Amino acid sequence: MTVKRIAVIGAGPSGLAVLRAFGAARKAGKDVPEIVCFEKQSDPGGMWNYTWRTGLDEYGEPVHASMYRFLWSNGPKEGLEFSDYTFEEHFGRPIPSYPPRSVLLDYIVGRIKRDNLQGDMRFNTPVRDVAWDAQADNFLVTAEDLPSGHVYAERFDNVIVASGHFSTPNVPVFSGFDLFPGRILHAHDFRDANEFAGKDILLVGSSYSAEDIASQCYKYGAKSIVFSYRSKPLGFKWPDNFEEHPLLLKVDGNIAHFQDGSTRKVDAIVLCTGYKHHFPFLPDSLRLKTNNRLYPLDLYKGVCWVDNPKMFYLGMQDQYYTFNMFDAQAWFVRDVIMGRLELPSGADMTADTHAWRAREEALEDAYQEIDFQTEYVRDLMQYTDYPPFDLDKVAQLFKEWKHDKVEGIMTFRDRSYRSVLTGTMAPPHHTPWLDALDDSLEAFLTPLEEVRAKAVG
Repeated sequence: MTVKRIAVIGAGPSGLAVLRAFGAARKAGKDVPEIVCFEKQSDPGGMWNYTWRTGLDEYGEPVHASMYRFLWSNGPKEGLEFSDYTFEEHFGRPIPSYPPRSVLLDYIVGRIKRDNLQGDMRFNTPVRDVAWDAQADNFLVTAEDLPSGHVYAERFDNVIVASGHFSTPNVPVFSGFDLFPGRILHAHDFRDANEFAGKDILLVGSSYSAEDIASQCYKYGAKSIVFSYRSKPLGFKWPDNFEEHPLLLKVDGNIAHFQDGSTRKVDAIVLCTGYKHHFPFLPDSLRLKTNNRLYPLDLYKGVCWVDNPKMFYLGMQDQYYTFNMFDAQAWFVRDVIMGRLELPSGADMTADTHAWRAREEALEDAYQEIDFQTEYVRDLMQYTDYPPFDLDKVAQLFKEWKHDKVEGIMTFRDRSYRSVLTGTMAPPHHTPWLDALDDSLEAFLTPLEEVRAKAVG
């Protein structure tokens, strides 16, 4: 009997969730397909890898990562904890609720290393083309090994796209940009808040990236920060050197003009204007086309490509849930591929996606959005043996997080939450977030007693 071959595109949290899902089936004694994971970066972890590079990488490829140097989790880790691998298990003790990037990367990759799931992972190998061969009933996947320049093609029974959607920036243009004397960049190319110390910064957008980059720049010494929003202000209790104005109209030299008639001098402009779902390696017949939605159309249960159910996408939703949602999706996809779940007809799959979209369009605020995505994850989990966890407690935790941000946008990362899985309350970090300028894994994990002893010494 011929063993099925599965191509996974991307080795970030979604792609690694696929490896874990099939690994769990193998551990349970099931015969599983051959998995080949293509990753254009040199390491696993996807967007959680940091690089100083912007623009093109050493191979002339567009830099995938949008990660910046001082990023800390902007939501409590208790909301994203793997149900089969807790933070406490990984680190050997409880850790604070808001880890920096390096700590989260260590956790994500740690689960794969624990179970020796690396398998056939091809790094520095972007996929160039995916073609469906109806006669052969499989896909021809063309990839390039960047170090050698070798381009080759292999056949696969299924393709799982797990390449993320926070890599290709949406870049608007405003009048006067061509003569602006300072720096203009998209959040995708933002790397180090130290660059903007002592400067007046304009951030265009009112998304999570605008909120977080502004907070980073404040933490590392920006002189003033102005937000420009299209629909509504972020509305947090910002420090005194923050302002929010309606959308930017133009810049005249280094003077920014806003729709409310106000003007401000700015030294740099950061476009926090979102990202595009971008799959240049896919033909139109297989390519997801959507803006950032909680429930994209054309994907049954948010993962199965309706027009060709041998094709899957993971992690394409706008997200409150992240790692554990990717797991729930991966387990569902695994069971479809292994024949444990039978998909309905194309018409029924389409009807199901439209029913979910109608529910999404009726949502009125962030709390309802949290409940919606909770129900989506719950729906996925009912079909599989993904280890259960208390989704209602996670939803409540996300709502507390939203409230804590309103209470203190510069202090919410100092809060602690209880793990839904272990019941352990996270300890406070040894240093308030605003004062924690060293975000290395080593500094974060240093015990409080040791930090105090060094301070006294």
